[in-house]
Amino acid sequence: MENQRVLVTYVAAQSFQSSGSWTHFLVALRSLLPLRNLHWKPASRPNLRTIQELDISFVPLDSLRDEHTSQVPVTLLEKPLLNLYVLSCEDAETYKTTVKKQIKDWHISVNQRKNQEWLIIHVARPDSKNVDRKFFSMKGSVLDKIKADFNTDKRDRCVQLAWSTGEQSPAVWADLIGKIKDGLLAAFDSAVQAREEEVKRSEGQRHMPGWNFCTYFILKESLATSFEGVNLFEDALQQYNELEATFMNVLGEKNMSWFGNLINPTPKDDSLPLLSPSKKSYRELILANTISVFDLRVYLLARQSMLLNKMQQPIEICRKAILFLSTFGKRLREIEVSLPEHFVESWIFSSALSVVDQCNSWASSWPELEGVVLARYSANKGELLELAKSQLDILGVKVGHLPPKLPFSMAVQTVSTNPSSPLPERNPSQRISKYEILLAVGDSEVYYDLYCTISNRAIDMYVKAGRRKFALKLHGCLAALDEHRGRLPNALTIFSSLPAHYAPHMWTSLESFMLSRAIDTHTLLQKSRDREWIQLLLAFLRTYVTETSSEPLISHDINHYVTKLVTALREDSEKLDSDLAHPDHPVMALEISKDIRCSQDEDLVHLTALIHNRLPCDVDVDEVGVVLVGEDTARLKFRGKFTKLVPGKNYLTLTCPTSSHGTYVHESTEIRIAHLHFQWNHKGGGGGVVGEALTPRKRAVLVHLPRNPESLDVRLCLPPNTTLGKSPRLHLVISSGRNNLVAATVKLSAPAGITFDFVNSQLHSKGEQSNLHREIDASEDDISIFNVPKKSNTIILVPHSDATRFRAIKIDVSITYKTVQDPALERTLRTSKVVTVALPVAVNVEDFFRGERQKHRLFSRFTISTTTQQHVRISSARLHAAQGVKILGCRPSHSVMTAVPDRPVSYIFCIESDRGPVLDPLKLVISYRLLREEVETLVNQTVEDVLHQLSQEPEVGTKIVQGIIEYLERDASWVELYNITGELIIPSALDVGEGTKEAFSSVQKTLSQPNPPSPSLGPWREMTIPVDIPKMNIVADAWIAVRPYTQTEESPHSECPPIYAGQALSATVCITTSLHWNDPDNIRQRYRMRYDVEERTKDWLICGRKRGDFVVQDKNTFRVSLTLVPLHHGYISLPKIDVRPLPLDGEENVPRALPSSDTHQSHGAETVLVLPRGGRSTFIVNMGTKRV
Repeated sequence: MENQRVLVTYVAAQSFQSSGSWTHFLVALRSLLPLRNLHWKPASRPNLRTIQELDISFVPLDSLRDEHTSQVPVTLLEKPLLNLYVLSCEDAETYKTTVKKQIKDWHISVNQRKNQEWLIIHVARPDSKNVDRKFFSMKGSVLDKIKADFNTDKRDRCVQLAWSTGEQSPAVWADLIGKIKDGLLAAFDSAVQAREEEVKRSEGQRHMPGWNFCTYFILKESLATSFEGVNLFEDALQQYNELEATFMNVLGEKNMSWFGNLINPTPKDDSLPLLSPSKKSYRELILANTISVFDLRVYLLARQSMLLNKMQQPIEICRKAILFLSTFGKRLREIEVSLPEHFVESWIFSSALSVVDQCNSWASSWPELEGVVLARYSANKGELLELAKSQLDILGVKVGHLPPKLPFSMAVQTVSTNPSSPLPERNPSQRISKYEILLAVGDSEVYYDLYCTISNRAIDMYVKAGRRKFALKLHGCLAALDEHRGRLPNALTIFSSLPAHYAPHMWTSLESFMLSRAIDTHTLLQKSRDREWIQLLLAFLRTYVTETSSEPLISHDINHYVTKLVTALREDSEKLDSDLAHPDHPVMALEISKDIRCSQDEDLVHLTALIHNRLPCDVDVDEVGVVLVGEDTARLKFRGKFTKLVPGKNYLTLTCPTSSHGTYVHESTEIRIAHLHFQWNHKGGGGGVVGEALTPRKRAVLVHLPRNPESLDVRLCLPPNTTLGKSPRLHLVISSGRNNLVAATVKLSAPAGITFDFVNSQLHSKGEQSNLHREIDASEDDISIFNVPKKSNTIILVPHSDATRFRAIKIDVSITYKTVQDPALERTLRTSKVVTVALPVAVNVEDFFRGERQKHRLFSRFTISTTTQQHVRISSARLHAAQGVKILGCRPSHSVMTAVPDRPVSYIFCIESDRGPVLDPLKLVISYRLLREEVETLVNQTVEDVLHQLSQEPEVGTKIVQGIIEYLERDASWVELYNITGELIIPSALDVGEGTKEAFSSVQKTLSQPNPPSPSLGPWREMTIPVDIPKMNIVADAWIAVRPYTQTEESPHSECPPIYAGQALSATVCITTSLHWNDPDNIRQRYRMRYDVEERTKDWLICGRKRGDFVVQDKNTFRVSLTLVPLHHGYISLPKIDVRPLPLDGEENVPRALPSSDTHQSHGAETVLVLPRGGRSTFIVNMGTKRV
């Protein structure tokens, strides 16, 4: 269907049309076409549409007289969208007497046309537009009169063109072109809205009697052709897609009364180009309601493809064609008996090739494809060619050119032999018209040549697309064809490459057959049985154990054949010069039992494994190994040496010399047959189960290794005494358990940035005599200890680097050790420990200096807060000093205090130094413990006491303690009550195990009693913090002495007469300075300070020298007089005095240092009682005079 141009009619005034400028005007206007960049915002669509180019045909209005020649909607563009009236009149009188009537007649005519716009163009000379009008002229221009006469609505449909012959400046035509665009878009929008309403109304009647899809199709298609005519290809394609969806709904409803047959085959239907919409009179067939489903679907596909070509989307064209040929081809095969012989194969074959040829033809107008787009386009063309090749497979099997077996029989479709309705008989006079198919049916050599040509074309496309596996599949078909034609040498060279294609598609039978053919051919050629041969054999065994078909393609005894191959595999594996690893082979499946046992005599773990041999014969193996991986890649390997695995189930016991415990994941399995190693990696997937292959897709298998309390164990913790500023250390505690250790090597690893100083590690003794006989050997990488007796603890102090940026560090511990029982066997312990290195408390200090009047004291307040959500018990906080410094501390209200996250604990110390500043740092020692540790100790002690009274077994206590601690960890509601009264309320319904009811009841009762915090309840930790006493250059005491107070420095609170508001008071600003806390090196430095009395205009009126400078002298008082006037009565605090040091004198162009200072407002808490002043005042207010 050819695209129509948008029609625009024109009418010119007779005077202008008869002039010579008219022809030049039309030529100049047409030279501006096509219009570009039209922006359409339809009301029925959310997004803005941009029309890049729009072709327009200017036609005279009188040439379109007959508007109703056809009632069949073809396109909205068959009628004009815009009507132009062009005039050139500069005389208002001429316009009024002649031109106006002509325009009016034209205006009445075009206004009667639906969905059309109009525009009046006034052509004026360029110089006339700039002529100055008379200032008092009441007459308007001709353009103004036209607008007044015809612009009846808000829209301006009149435009002036200042143009003369030969004028082609784009700026001159800009207004006119803009008006034309607006008119076209407005008319097109109204036409589209009207047609969409018709379509919607018709679609709403779909379920009513008499509705016809063909009529709806023609109406809907008119929208598509209209959008196509204005180059809105996406909107046009959307209409056809909606038509296709509506057709499929109607097809599902089986409302096909207005259709013809499924197909009415006509000559050359099987060979005509698929994407040609003009090969038949499709619109006439639709209008006549005689079109078949076949023709309608072909027409829809052709129209969609034409639009996709204009949108330059070749991939989508091929994709739609492939889908249509595949799905509709299946529908045609259901009625194949009524069609000409080989019609379906010929039609699909011809259509697929025609789509490829048509796309190649269209590609000449497309931009050059490259990259991913080119690859996808080539892949789609390859699929079309492969679809054509599959029709040759079906045809070849039918006529006997190919054997009815794989891979040729894969394309043969199974057709129902019992159709739902009787089918008409085939017309013997009808025949297919595809010449190549006719020749191939009659001549096998022609057929083979055609088969190879199409296959090679598809292979070329797949190679360009990078789809190697698809190309290999077609190579396999060619290899099978060569075998059928007797060209065995060519076929055998391809057999070994076929599994790479067959395996991903799960074509196990065909893959097994090809591999067996390759193995047999390898044997016939008497080639050496090297690694390549072993890989070929293993690939065949894989297909054997995964084959589910009951009818294998191999004709001879398969079990005997496999047994011979397994025997040869063992013999040839022994001849290899190095190990050969083969991953994830399904010949065997392994399942780990939950029965994990620890040896009672030594540190040894036994694991039971079930191996399922899926081969039909015995397999001699040298070793079976299972690797378990724990947290942070800690690996344990279980081994077992065996000689034979029988077909079916084999229960084996594997051992690992380790004392590790915890939850592990089955990571890998290895079975060794001479130099051949079968390996299965289960990481992220898990092990196989009986009857299934070991593949990474299986669920992960978790294995729990129990903890043996008699085996070697290790602990890591912080030492009980911590001193900030010194190298941090850890306590490494090794418990030998039942083992007499000959030697043990310990390795520690921590997060990046933390290193351990093994060389400076020390063996810590707690007074045990056995520790004296132990030896330690530390290197840069590890620590070795020797001669450790059983049932003993070895504590090693291990220094490490700074870890203050971590709250807790996770340390991987690896210990290899040998015992006296079996010194030749090396055992392992691999575990991870989380050590909290961040201190649970933080200390902040505030210093308050006092000068001469306060006997040179320093008050330091230490605020101890928690760094976590844990509550911390604090037993004491002590501040130690060197000789000559006196420290007084406040007595705490409780012997044990508790710091909670929102309520810290404070300690205040008074420091007195007669010798000036304190140069040596003090030491703050804090004794603390976590509330959790205290509660655990309380629970353990209570349980021990109860068990001792009831004479019960320790196992009962273990269950009770574990149950109570788990409950307290889950629910934190007990913390508040315990902090106040020391009571632990444990619910009676708590399940702590069988046989513990009596003991649990006694423990519950004891814990519910009030128990105030006690220092003896568990051990305390100590934290020592060095505290530097700051130096202060100047310490000042400032106050204001108010008279009539008889106030002195020694007695600042003497009795005074009453003070009234507004009374002037004499006051003295006193500032006493001290250099007691100054650095001795700066004692001779001359300091100057500046005081500033606070301005409090709401309380005091201050008169005098409120601001000034003075020279600092040790133990001297600076005074200055002021007058204070209280402004209101009540208790009024005195103004504060801001005292600041001034920069020190220094050299020019050198920044001057500012000395440090601290000022104490001695009168900061004092107030003055001001009484109200009594009396009466009379005021005379002038209320104004009476106005006359």
